[in-house]
Amino acid sequence: MSRGPLLVGLAAVFAGLAAVLGILTLVQRNPFVLILAAPFAFLSYVLWYQGTGKLAERARRRAATNGRQSTRDAGFGAGARRAARETRGRREARQQARRERRRSRRPPGPQPSSGPSERTAYEILDLSPDASDDRVKAAYREKVKEVHPDAEGGDEERFKRVNDAYERLTDGDSRRTSGARNR
Repeated sequence: MSRGPLLVGLAAVFAGLAAVLGILTLVQRNPFVLILAAPFAFLSYVLWYQGTGKLAERARRRAATNGRQSTRDAGFGAGARRAARETRGRREARQQARRERRRSRRPPGPQPSSGPSERTAYEILDLSPDASDDRVKAAYREKVKEVHPDAEGGDEERFKRVNDAYERLTDGDSRRTSGARNR
């Protein structure tokens, strides 16, 4: 005879006993009876879990999962090593995806520049083309104070043009080469 039906039958008996004790608790309002019912309820659950085969199925799944892991993942701290390896793999995948996004955003070859040309940028900031980096910064600060939208008589469009001009003169390769000429 299979043990499954016997265990499920015993689980039903203990569940019935736990239910009767639970009802008795409600009628008598005695918490001690509920304390007696709890172990019977737990025992009925364990017997049912074993009798239906769910416990054996869980053990098989766990054994199959453990069989796929390397022997390196056995022993003390195995969970931490496994988690670190998974985290490292996710991080590498994110970095690879970022690199691919950057590559796809930038078409090969020279990029068309936006904003004013270098000559126009010098004119916007009222500078000569041979001005030093410090002079560019000082001129930018003076101009921003004049044209800032929050200042009296300020203009948002002129403010944007001054910012674009400053970015052109400080970020471009041409500025670095002209700065190298002046030194």
